[in-house]
Amino acid sequence: MSALANRIEFVFLFDVTNGNPNGDPDMGNMPRIDPETHRGLVTDVALKRKLRNYVEMTKAGEPGYEIYVREKAVLNEQHKRAYEALELKPESRRLPAKEDEAKAVTNRRISSA
Repeated sequence: MSALANRIEFVFLFDVTNGNPNGDPDMGNMPRIDPETHRGLVTDVALKRKLRNYVEMTKAGEPGYEIYVREKAVLNEQHKRAYEALELKPESRRLPAKEDEAKAVTNRRISSA
């Protein structure tokens, strides 16, 4: 899989009837609503989560489609898997001192275990 050379834009359109696609935790999970139009709002964070969940459901286990930031996951476990895949010894919470090893940790795509 090669790196993207150009910017990619797309439209993600979805319709919700009698639902709450993006509750506000500060307001008791009430739906977010535009005060002028009285239409529901969905944050960019909620959209990213929906896309990540979709990719994880449809491409589970395929190389190049693993999601690094997962719902209810601990990132330290993902870091540990990256080091193990590269056969490197983790240096606590820091990247390796050698630049080539640090780049390998941050650029490597890890296939699902």
